[in-house]
Amino acid sequence: MEFRPCIDIHNGKVKQIVGGSLLDEGNRAKENFVAEQDAAFFAKLYREQGLKGGHIILLNPVGSEYYEATKAQAELALQAYPGGFQIGGGITAENAKGFLDLGASHVIVTSYVFKDGRINYENLKKLEQTVGKEHLVLDLSCRKQKDDYYIVTDRWQKFTNVKITTDTLDMLSDYCDEYLIHAVDVEGKASGIEMHIAKLLGDWGRMPVTYAGGIASFDDLDKLRVLGKSRIDFTIGSALDIFGGHMKYQDVLQYSDQ
Repeated sequence: MEFRPCIDIHNGKVKQIVGGSLLDEGNRAKENFVAEQDAAFFAKLYREQGLKGGHIILLNPVGSEYYEATKAQAELALQAYPGGFQIGGGITAENAKGFLDLGASHVIVTSYVFKDGRINYENLKKLEQTVGKEHLVLDLSCRKQKDDYYIVTDRWQKFTNVKITTDTLDMLSDYCDEYLIHAVDVEGKASGIEMHIAKLLGDWGRMPVTYAGGIASFDDLDKLRVLGKSRIDFTIGSALDIFGGHMKYQDVLQYSDQ
């Protein structure tokens, strides 16, 4: 159970936001924290600790007036720590290799694969052929609808018809190296983890998975360890002191199994 660092970039700034508040219209989001430092600063911080497998997420869509500024920040982070990060946000078969060439270890993909509300196997296979399974992370970020959790796309704004189940995890594992799962309903709220998701992932446990969303205390990490059977890696955003929160970065590193 290792700590996976993150750098979320929105409107050209490193930020922590409330996940469910993100809107493409007007490039808006409810902000918990906006960094004064650039993305390279955080990349160097993580590099100094030897932390690998973290993720950079571009939170502006391609075509947004802020996309190029957001991408430029991502490139600074990749240059500061080559091979240290996975990258996601607007990834397609056409641009994926370019991000690997810039220094990303993996590309993280949601909307290109879960297109028009369902799994687009043509796009999934094209991606796998372009970058290789070993460089592909599928982001299965999800939100609750009635009693089930469904994968959401387009910066967590659109529901698909794909439920998070062990069958889904089994089926998609043939195409990728890891999963990243944001529990979007609690993302950025520091309100506790989605225990159902944590248990599901821990019970499955067939390949690396990183959980993000709601972690606000070491009690939450203890719950994640138990429910996830120490198999799930974790990301902390808004609750971390380097992003304005109260959980000390150095204490989190001590907790981690790295």
